[in-house]
Amino acid sequence: MSTEAQRAPVPPRPTTPPPTPVAPPAQDPAAASPTPAGAPVPTSRSTPPSAAAVPPVETTARLRPVPPAPTPDAPAPTAPPVAAPPAVTAPPVAAPPVATAPAPTAPPAAAPPRPEQPPAVTRRRPVGAVDLTPRPGAAPPPAGPAPVFPHAYQQPQHPPYVLPRPETPAETTTRLRPIRTRHPARTATAAACVVLGLGLIGGAATGAWLTSDSSADAAAHSTYTVGRSAWHSVPVDTLFPRTLTGDGAGPGGADRVWNRIAVAPDSGCRAGLDPLLARTLGPVGCARMLRATYTDATASSVTTVGLIFTEGDEEAMKALNTRFTAQHLGRRTDLMPRTYPVKGTAAAGFGDRQRASWTVRVLTDVPVVAFAVSGFADGRTVTDPQPVGRAMAANATTAAAQAGLGNDAKGIADRIERGLRRTVTDLTEKPE
Repeated sequence: MSTEAQRAPVPPRPTTPPPTPVAPPAQDPAAASPTPAGAPVPTSRSTPPSAAAVPPVETTARLRPVPPAPTPDAPAPTAPPVAAPPAVTAPPVAAPPVATAPAPTAPPAAAPPRPEQPPAVTRRRPVGAVDLTPRPGAAPPPAGPAPVFPHAYQQPQHPPYVLPRPETPAETTTRLRPIRTRHPARTATAAACVVLGLGLIGGAATGAWLTSDSSADAAAHSTYTVGRSAWHSVPVDTLFPRTLTGDGAGPGGADRVWNRIAVAPDSGCRAGLDPLLARTLGPVGCARMLRATYTDATASSVTTVGLIFTEGDEEAMKALNTRFTAQHLGRRTDLMPRTYPVKGTAAAGFGDRQRASWTVRVLTDVPVVAFAVSGFADGRTVTDPQPVGRAMAANATTAAAQAGLGNDAKGIADRIERGLRRTVTDLTEKPE
């Protein structure tokens, strides 16, 4: 059997066998044609017609059916058309019936019409074919007209196979959103935002740098920074002018003029201060001390003025100023500053025993402690020294008060202090 025949689907097997054609009744030879008298009448059975009269259905070898043996009483039947042999699984072929001769007086029956198509042949299911019959218990197929196949080898037309939709998997994580296609305008906007952000960050960094630089510059030009370094950055004639004019600075509002006769080299605080006063100024420290000695126009009095440049900050200077004011430390005779005597001048005999009046001032706008101490130029000893506040009182009767030594100490200290503040302020002001 060919491969195509094995692959071809097999039509369903008929429930009833194919109809067997009825052989026409035998005619009496004597009735059909006159037989001459004395001619023998054939008694043997006629031969069946040739099988070539039946159109072939298949091209394979065909088995010839064996008819059963005729009975002795039965007349020889006419040869009926031989049915097509079935396939291996075809139903058995019925044996041809034995025709009986009708009575001589009965008219012959008409032959049935020959079918136009041969009977359907049930073929065996080829190897590998799929049994499409429904399994037991399955739902019956939908009602409708049965498919009609033009020939036995045509396959039934089935609808195209459609893949089932995949089941939606059960997810336990968050599903990511789909990313849309980038748009040129959106990309340009993002780039502009990036550039703008970088510009803002750069501007902020530049502003922070400028602010910090300005803060550092302001700190570098503060009065404390400039005032602490003024002892070596400001000329001595600026700190201690050669001539000081005191209009109305004398007793009773008299004018005073003081001339500088000597300037001491810069030094530490131990050489120019008493040990007790040095310990009192300890909280602010002592960076450097400058001193100069002045005399009045009549050369009858001498005054030593000094500037102590401290190491303390603004809070320390304010605390020290508060202590001097609250405890009246400026009035204590054991806290008087020392003099600076100069040989060959009016201040040659000006020593500790010649101190008659003094003042000590703790400045808070610059890190400086200013002081001044005065006495007689002739070197006389003073047994009852007084601070400038008491020596300048209206009812003071001491020799120092009568000579105006308190006015000399206060007048010179005021002008040196004002000159220092003015100089430091000019140095801290920013140029336009």
